[in-house]
Amino acid sequence: MHLENRHIVVTGGTGALGCAVVGRLLDAGAALHLPVEPGVKLDDFPHAGHAKLSAKADVDLTDAAAVENFYAALPELWASVHLAGGFAMAPLAETDPDVFQHMMDINLRTCFLCCRAAVARIAAGAAGGRIVNVAARPGLEPRGGAGMAAYAASKAGVAALSEALGEELAEQGIWVNAVAPSIIDTPANRDAMPDADHETWPTPEGIAETIAFLVSPDNRVTRGGVIPVYGRF
Repeated sequence: MHLENRHIVVTGGTGALGCAVVGRLLDAGAALHLPVEPGVKLDDFPHAGHAKLSAKADVDLTDAAAVENFYAALPELWASVHLAGGFAMAPLAETDPDVFQHMMDINLRTCFLCCRAAVARIAAGAAGGRIVNVAARPGLEPRGGAGMAAYAASKAGVAALSEALGEELAEQGIWVNAVAPSIIDTPANRDAMPDADHETWPTPEGIAETIAFLVSPDNRVTRGGVIPVYGRF
């Protein structure tokens, strides 16, 4: 991966998938910029203090002005990877409208705002760039989202946004793609589903490899894709 000294934003970089993506991009020589959401601490973050990592605290990614200010202060930007989001699961009758809105805000709105601000910053460099979003399997296969309709709808929105922007931004040389994981092999998911076959789940490191390729200049042709990263599950 030819990412030496290329400036890349990673949102949601402190989560399980985020740590893997940050580590992979740092290994490839990228200079990373992390907006850290309010209430998130870096005390146990394994990459804290890395010479090529800059973290800005208390950036509310649902706030348009906060997102625009964060991106506007960055150096010339090559790419932006949008991992920030969340999950909620409940039958429709037990899903409060505020929970539905929360899923839309933290999954789809954050993605939209970060794409919008990233494109403005990338386009200022006139050299093209890359954006990678994170959808989810229920966003591609909505029938699999039964019992989690609010989450599935928000991730379907991320998938549609990525495909639309992949077409819209092609002439500017900005390739937009998304990955769509199934259940990721994380400690939290293992604890929640102890009887599942964890060996079939995709690992954060495996997904990070796919993201690293999509974000690199070695990706010369893939745009507007929503790439399933399901492992064997």
